Amino acid sequence: MKWSRRGLRAESLQGQLLVWVLTAVTLLWATATFFAWRDARYQTDELLDGHLAQAAAMWVVHFGDDDEVHLHGELRVAPTLHRFAPRMAFQLWHDGLLVLRSANAPTSPLGPLTQEGFADTQIETQHWRVFVAHSKGHETVIMVGELRDARQEIVETMLKGTLVPLTVVLPLLALVIWLAVRRALLPLRRLGLVVAGRRADHFEPVELKDAPIEIRPLVVALNGLFERIEALLESERRFTADAAHELRTPIAAIRAQAQAALTVQDHALRRHALQSTLAGCDRATRVIQQLLTLARLEATVGLEGKRCDLTALVREEMAELAGLEQADEHDLQLDAPDQVWVMTQPGLMSILVRNLTDNALRYSPMGSVVRVLIEPIEPGFIQLVVEDSGPGMTPEQRQRLGERFFRVTGNQASGSGLGWSIVRRISAALAAPVSVEASADLGGLRVCVRLLAADQRISS
Repeated sequence: MKWSRRGLRAESLQGQLLVWVLTAVTLLWATATFFAWRDARYQTDELLDGHLAQAAAMWVVHFGDDDEVHLHGELRVAPTLHRFAPRMAFQLWHDGLLVLRSANAPTSPLGPLTQEGFADTQIETQHWRVFVAHSKGHETVIMVGELRDARQEIVETMLKGTLVPLTVVLPLLALVIWLAVRRALLPLRRLGLVVAGRRADHFEPVELKDAPIEIRPLVVALNGLFERIEALLESERRFTADAAHELRTPIAAIRAQAQAALTVQDHALRRHALQSTLAGCDRATRVIQQLLTLARLEATVGLEGKRCDLTALVREEMAELAGLEQADEHDLQLDAPDQVWVMTQPGLMSILVRNLTDNALRYSPMGSVVRVLIEPIEPGFIQLVVEDSGPGMTPEQRQRLGERFFRVTGNQASGSGLGWSIVRRISAALAAPVSVEASADLGGLRVCVRLLAADQRISS
């Protein structure tokens, strides 16, 4: 337990459960005791009042005729015949005179002589509960009384017989509750031990046998967390491996060209070496950008599409590519309506268009055509097509597109093979299927991206 500004607070779930359960049990026990005491007192009063009334009725029957009261003016005292008799008393009054009483009855009236029924009186220090009955002529008055202390003693005796066992049982009940709570929380402690004992690189699902229903969502959430952490670490490992694999070659080439520039005396050879160094730097920069893009895409989940003008987006990307040296050697064409509205992520879509167009330019021979086409297909969908005049691929090679660092053997174009990995990842993130086939018009590849249209109106 720990004391805080908010009061007594349990540091553990087990402590909190025990505090709440035991407090509730104690309050309920105290409430039940109070109502039991009140009910016992009420029932005892009713029962003893009935005895008083019955006893008075018997006296009335016995002395019902005022003419039959022949006590010769002499006060008689009834003997005590039972050990509880001193707790009850009676008086017989005739014409205002006390003619008969019990041994423990006072000489003054136990109750009012002129009224009938129950009355509560105090004579000296004693409190009495009295029933007063009159004869037919109202000359004879019967009073039967009982000490209030006697009634209280009876109630206390009854409650003692009931509450003492309950008071003894209460600590035993607390022990049973403690054992039950501890037993119920045992799966949580086992789960804590299982998680605490795991290695940092161990992400296998947690298997907790006979786990209660309340703990299963926690186990499922932990297993989901382990899967996400494993995927994140795997992505980081993959990024590190990709960077090490792909940057090794351009860095080695840059070093070799830099060393050549230092050693050669011929100005033309030195210039060529420096140009090769710059080309290697450009290639390394491109690889790094692609690796970073791919790493960001690995963490992309739950993307929500936005309304975007696909034609404007493609024009912007093609204008940027047209300024590159490799685009000057090709006929880059765009065939699209003035506006085509689709639901997509503009940032990711720009990367996808840039990679597809850049790949088409790289693998097409100089002077060839690279065509980008935007057209409606089935109702509600738009198709983006990128065609090139390159050597194309066999069906088996097309199946492997998207594998990291996969490149067709014998291809002399510069690249790392990461472009298609990026395309495949964006396609999955945007739910935009990509298909690859042979281009009937240009002879190279025809890449089609299926996109969701934002509306049915296409301006031309």
